[in-house]
Amino acid sequence: MGMIIELQQVALTYQSPDGEIEALKDVSFHMAEGEFVSIIGPSGCGKSTLLSLVAGLEKPSHGAIWVDGDIVTAPSPKIGLMPQRDQLFEWRTIWSNVTLGLEVRHENTPKRQAHVRELLERYGLSEFLSKKPSQLSGGMRQRCALIRTLATDPRILLLDEPFSALDYQTRLSVSDDIHSIIRQEKKTALLVTHDISEAISMSDRIVVLSHRPATVKAIHDLGELRLLSPMERRDAPNFRTYFNQIWKELEINV
Repeated sequence: MGMIIELQQVALTYQSPDGEIEALKDVSFHMAEGEFVSIIGPSGCGKSTLLSLVAGLEKPSHGAIWVDGDIVTAPSPKIGLMPQRDQLFEWRTIWSNVTLGLEVRHENTPKRQAHVRELLERYGLSEFLSKKPSQLSGGMRQRCALIRTLATDPRILLLDEPFSALDYQTRLSVSDDIHSIIRQEKKTALLVTHDISEAISMSDRIVVLSHRPATVKAIHDLGELRLLSPMERRDAPNFRTYFNQIWKELEINV
């Protein structure tokens, strides 16, 4: 598999009322096409900022980011961003919510609509097209948010703590659903999370960042866990080994 995302010595310094703040320093890692990678680190270390840089919403102060062989200078249609909250509009039906990105891009064609209908059917949401978001469970809303992101057919998904607003039990179920959908759709995914268990249960590899200014402290390849579903991973004997190791790496920075 070829490299689809590559960061080389990425740094970001921004201005605040108190002066310059160094958010990221010398961050380097890569992702293969079809890989699921999580970024984890202390609160406020710049995890979401890193996603913004990959998405082309911000520009690094130093270093470079490549997506599919091109240096990132602006947002790309190859990338879909799924934010922390589902951001479904209550006054719109589920159908008009999941096709919103197509409307914005002026791509709401019959072919695209057929693709969205297929996704909704495949993932158990086709009977809720005329419903409003408040009529759906938290897990169903997250699936709708993901389908809205998938509707524009991006190759890469950037997930910014998409389960943080859900209760623990719902998070377990939804993370399993989302992981399954991403795998079935053969997408490359970069997830930001503060939850170590979530990162281990969903990822092929985990990038651990240090305290701000964030640098790459460690990269963990989860090896044989890659073959298991998120739920199955949580019962695997070496799950706790990975958890303890990453916890210690984060604890040093507290």
